[in-house]
Amino acid sequence: MCGIAGLLDPGAKITSPDRTLRHMTGRLLHRGPDGNGHWSDPDAGIFLGHRRLAIVDLTADGAQPMSGGAGRFVITYNGEIYNFQELRTELQQLGHRFRGRNDTEVLLAAVSHWGVPAALDKLNGMFAFALWDRHERQLWLVRDRLGKKPLYFGIVNGALCFASELKAIRCVPGFRGDIDRESLTLFLRHNYVPAPKSIYVGIEKLRPGYFVQFEVQNGQVSRKNTVRYWSIEDVARQGSGDPSRDSPEEAARHLEALLRDAVQKRMISDVPLGAFLSGGIDSSLIVALMQAQSTAPIRTFTVGFREKGFDESVFARRIANHLGTDHTEIFLSAKDALDVVPRLPEIYDEPFADSSQIPTYLVNREARRFVTVAVSGDGGDEGFCGYNRYVWWRRIWSVSEKLPMWSRRALTSIVKGISVPVWDKTARPVLRILPPEFRHGAAGEKIHKLADLLAVDSPDALYTRLVSHWKDPAAVVIGGSEPGIPRDEYRDTGDIDEFTNRMMVLDIQNYLPDDILVKVDRASMAVSLEVRAPLLDYRVIEFAARLPLAHKLHGASGKAILRRILGKFLPDEFFDRAKTGFGVPLEQWLRGPLRDWAESLLTKKQLEMDGYFAVAPVHEMWNDLVLRGKATHYFVWDVLMFQAWLRHLEAAQPTPGLIEDIPRCGT
Repeated sequence: MCGIAGLLDPGAKITSPDRTLRHMTGRLLHRGPDGNGHWSDPDAGIFLGHRRLAIVDLTADGAQPMSGGAGRFVITYNGEIYNFQELRTELQQLGHRFRGRNDTEVLLAAVSHWGVPAALDKLNGMFAFALWDRHERQLWLVRDRLGKKPLYFGIVNGALCFASELKAIRCVPGFRGDIDRESLTLFLRHNYVPAPKSIYVGIEKLRPGYFVQFEVQNGQVSRKNTVRYWSIEDVARQGSGDPSRDSPEEAARHLEALLRDAVQKRMISDVPLGAFLSGGIDSSLIVALMQAQSTAPIRTFTVGFREKGFDESVFARRIANHLGTDHTEIFLSAKDALDVVPRLPEIYDEPFADSSQIPTYLVNREARRFVTVAVSGDGGDEGFCGYNRYVWWRRIWSVSEKLPMWSRRALTSIVKGISVPVWDKTARPVLRILPPEFRHGAAGEKIHKLADLLAVDSPDALYTRLVSHWKDPAAVVIGGSEPGIPRDEYRDTGDIDEFTNRMMVLDIQNYLPDDILVKVDRASMAVSLEVRAPLLDYRVIEFAARLPLAHKLHGASGKAILRRILGKFLPDEFFDRAKTGFGVPLEQWLRGPLRDWAESLLTKKQLEMDGYFAVAPVHEMWNDLVLRGKATHYFVWDVLMFQAWLRHLEAAQPTPGLIEDIPRCGT
């Protein structure tokens, strides 16, 4: 795992490009503390940089940027190709020779032999890379199928710049840093900035499963081609057109074999390796399959909180004891978590407001004390119908579609006309008719949310509401507007059978790469830890797409096939419980120890001076939280994370002297 950066500047618009490149890679030190490499061809205007986190082949043979194809190609690459050994054998039979035993050499040989598009079809891994073709004077930027590794790019001062994180692009002379208000509006909708947009005007995220080609013509950089080489929509369509006819038992047997192989490939490492164990189905299954293929106890890590309702460490401990892992429990106080909050803008680099970013960073930080690679259970929810919304939408829509719209709106108005505290006192009879997932916590808030959902006019609108934070973010962002990102994708997925399947496709398109994988990548890379996710092996995702929905969703329980496999390793009572998130007591913290910090960012003077948010709706949400006892903490957290990010940018100063001396994030 590494960090990459580079410039394509044939017009020599950037002064001191070599120095600029060193500044860029210096800002990515945390992504690769084991090596710092640079390659350039000033006549062509190409400058490639690399920060190395050595995982496989720790020798100098694995150093980058690396050339191949008889010197035709030069690559700077971030990630892991898990099937590189099989590809290496195939390429050796075709006449290729290798000096080391790393996947970068294999990737270069694959590109040289088959070409980029055909090579991508053969790769199984997580990656983002830049490939310079010296013969054609073309630059390829490529991202893996599911978006596990990040890549930003854009034109700055006439030069094409790219990097693993925005902080590297901000080093380029002439970078303006204008905030994209459409992106900010989308951020309030989703709590992340969805690709292909970034928070900055003119800077894009390369979307998962895409490559883009740039060429040099008459001393200028031009965008030649943008190609989507893998599509979850196409996978879903093919799956519905050719569904699996296996029985549940046969499907589980086939999936288990596939998962064993995916896990085994992700256990290859020349450095210490462990796994995250939350006690949930996904991580428990991955750890069980790891332990079944290991002769020594697997190192497992769990983070727990003392606050009631946020600690699942007891479940993880029970599972670890049963499986025989070498288990480490990391109990964190509120102070441990609160101390991280001021550092979030530096760690996440772009406004990001999934509050589980806090425990995610903390468990990665603690695991890094013992291992350099950790295996996770990410991907089970999106691939195997694990989120509660996959159950909720059908129950809610089955009721609301039978009622005329005027009656739904009237019912919504009546329900929301009763205050949250009153509902909390009188809701016990109502709770009995709600889905089980709604029967816990603040009943009044959940009844209000349910009332909002009844007033939507289509399943698409219901899904949007379920995955939204601010319902009308354009009314909050000054000069903001909301582009048609979800609407366009709803149209593109309209021919996928069964709306639950469409929801999973949309989540894999958006929520997975732009929320879950961003959260994990930035948290892990901040402490130089590589995280691997077997459930996101593209073969597993494609297998899941062919499964009948009943193999994944059984009644109100998602991940039915994963439960069936896990039952071979653990008693059902170890994991048969309601789904919970990886959360923190954010509501209590904002009313208590974080209140002064929050209020300093939300003053009328500060908001007006910044000029991004309308004061009235922001203050209404804040007062609802701290004065009226409403659970508006997620809305407030979105605004706070942007405001804190702005303050971080203002405080950041260029680092003098050697860029390599920049302290690693999270240490």
